[in-house]
Amino acid sequence: MAFQKESGIFKGMNARLTVISTAIILAALVYGAFYTEILSDNLSAARDFLNPFLEWYYVILVAFLLFFMVWLGIGHYKDVRLGHDDERPEFSFVSWVAMLFAAGMGVGIIFWSVAQPVLQFHDNPFVEEGGTPEAAIAALRLTFFHWGLNGWAIFAFVGLVLAYFSFRRDLPLTIRSALYPILGERIRGVSGDVVDTLAVFGTVFGIVTTLGLGVQQLNSGLGAVFDLEATLFLQLVITACIMGIAAVTVVSGLNRGVRWMSELNLWLSVAAMAFLMLWGPTNHLIAMTVEAAGYYAQNLLVMNLYTHAALEDGWQAEWTVFYWGWWLAWAPFVGMFIARISRGRTFSEFIMGVLLVPTVVTMVWMGLFGGSALYQELFGSGGIIDAVEEDVAVALFAMLQGLDLGLVGIAASIGMLLLIATFLITSANAGTLVVNTILSGGDPEPPRIHRVFWAVVLALLTAILLAAGGLEVLQSAVIMGALPFSLVVVAMTAGLLRALEDEKCAHRRGKRTETPREPWADLDDAGIKPVRAVPEKIRDSCRTKGKKPEYWRSNQ
Repeated sequence: MAFQKESGIFKGMNARLTVISTAIILAALVYGAFYTEILSDNLSAARDFLNPFLEWYYVILVAFLLFFMVWLGIGHYKDVRLGHDDERPEFSFVSWVAMLFAAGMGVGIIFWSVAQPVLQFHDNPFVEEGGTPEAAIAALRLTFFHWGLNGWAIFAFVGLVLAYFSFRRDLPLTIRSALYPILGERIRGVSGDVVDTLAVFGTVFGIVTTLGLGVQQLNSGLGAVFDLEATLFLQLVITACIMGIAAVTVVSGLNRGVRWMSELNLWLSVAAMAFLMLWGPTNHLIAMTVEAAGYYAQNLLVMNLYTHAALEDGWQAEWTVFYWGWWLAWAPFVGMFIARISRGRTFSEFIMGVLLVPTVVTMVWMGLFGGSALYQELFGSGGIIDAVEEDVAVALFAMLQGLDLGLVGIAASIGMLLLIATFLITSANAGTLVVNTILSGGDPEPPRIHRVFWAVVLALLTAILLAAGGLEVLQSAVIMGALPFSLVVVAMTAGLLRALEDEKCAHRRGKRTETPREPWADLDDAGIKPVRAVPEKIRDSCRTKGKKPEYWRSNQ
């Protein structure tokens, strides 16, 4: 790769980008370690100052990305392929869907699958009175909204842009490549480094937030199952153990340790959902999930543009702003993973798959876990809301204890502890690989020493944010980390639209052929019409421009 050093400590890496990104993150580490209380106060103050702006800015940006992705999936460019015209998908549909499922599940969905529905059951701007059956459906609907199509539109957008410029335009698999139509060769210089630095910054704080939430939940689960006191020291020990295992597995590479952990996650997740289907209030869970999904689909536009403008109680900042910031911070990480497994798919295949498959899986998960908690609050012994208000991280285990299944319930709690641990390890693995992929200029197998280094950095930063104040500080950190990258997302939109202007000249066949044709050709060599014929006016324009735009050439 043109970005990489060929020798020395930065061999295989973009030295300038690595130094800049490392210096910024290490400065945050040192500042947090010696000025922990000041860090907490500063993050809270910055969040309070920016909330009035973010309450509408994030709403507009995320709503736009959803509508933009739907337009790309069904509109004029739906047949554009993430690769060259004669390529077909690298993975079968079943394998691709399975990997999307793995990408869609994370420790965040375990942390909030019970806590969010229960909290919004009693505090919901869309119902007049909390704690009612109507409030339960509204709480589940809001949970679907925060974990559904909008969030996955962010991931789909970043994944599609990365795949498009890497596989179709032959540029490195990094964020800066999306700005080639705007910056040209300047992406190889300081301008490109700034873009990738913002991506690294957002990704690091997104991962650290997720790790912090997972460690808190694992700590609370150990207390619920084994009566271990929830302390900062225990959280730091858990962080060290998780990141130690992650460092070992990430060194083994994507096809060994990381893949094995991902497959373990998949089967444990299936077992968790099967457990609630068998031992939970099955009929009620299915009915509640279906009803909430219907209300979610019916009110999607209203929720997309809801800004809480008539109220000033902080609900919008606490929930929607936090979630959209979290999704944005994770977008480089998940988007790059999705891009790497989606080569050869058309825009329509990619967008429909990435939007719909993870959303459906997430809604089923939230319906089962959140629905079980709401059922206990409505018709059972309750008590979950009291436990959540005392410690939000204990919500999942309070719900499992409320099922009152004796040894089966204890076994289920132990299984969930294992699932949380594997999700933490997988998140740390993938995050470490993605940060190093960006810093190495798109190399999917970055040097091992740098993988270990960034695993240690993520562990230290997680520990510092946990010491600085727990959940509130984690939420503030991810919102602040996502804001700079949101500006990159806007620029990526402009870059993609600029690049797509030339796709009207691209010839997209219905069958694979060995001999490429001119972009304005009506028939291929076998006499088969392309998927979408190019109008005569555009054919003339393409002949004038030449065969390919300047930046279709290989830039490796």
